[in-house]
Amino acid sequence: MVTTALFFLFAGLAIACAISLVYHKNPLYSAISLVGVLIALACIYVTLAAPFIAAVQILIYAGAIMVLVVFVIMLLNLEEDKPLNRLRYLYAVGGGLGLVLLAQTFFIFYAVMRAPKQAVNPDETVGNTLSIGSAMFTEYLLPVEIVGILLLMAIVGSVILARRFSQPHLELVVDNELERRGEGEEKDDYRIAL
Repeated sequence: MVTTALFFLFAGLAIACAISLVYHKNPLYSAISLVGVLIALACIYVTLAAPFIAAVQILIYAGAIMVLVVFVIMLLNLEEDKPLNRLRYLYAVGGGLGLVLLAQTFFIFYAVMRAPKQAVNPDETVGNTLSIGSAMFTEYLLPVEIVGILLLMAIVGSVILARRFSQPHLELVVDNELERRGEGEEKDDYRIAL
């Protein structure tokens, strides 16, 4: 009874945050609402006896990926868009598709309620941390190591891309250095060219 109440509480929170995600025009507020959705999903995973999946959901999605999304939003510095009047017909299409989604949701709820109840063995659940850890470091050791190397390559590449100056900035640095040394006449020399 308590798990059902917690499920509906967290599901309602996820739905409210998802509506807030779609409703806000500011992309930063939408990103914060998406964090709320991901945290509510992690809480649902905890109620389903999958603590490892919940921890991964918080650490990876709500943590690292959302920080990346917020950085991209802040770097793009999006300005207010003017409303488009030529796409008004899409509101009716979206409303119709929303009704179809609502009908599917009620059908799934009806099918789940009519399904026979089966007991769950907590020792054999899929999200058990011990079974995931033993599988990762025995059967799937090579793919885990390959993913680790790929992530390391991505980190090194992002550091190199972040440290690289843009071309005009480099030319300005070289020109300033040549003027400081008193070699300003060599600015267009092919040996100095970048």
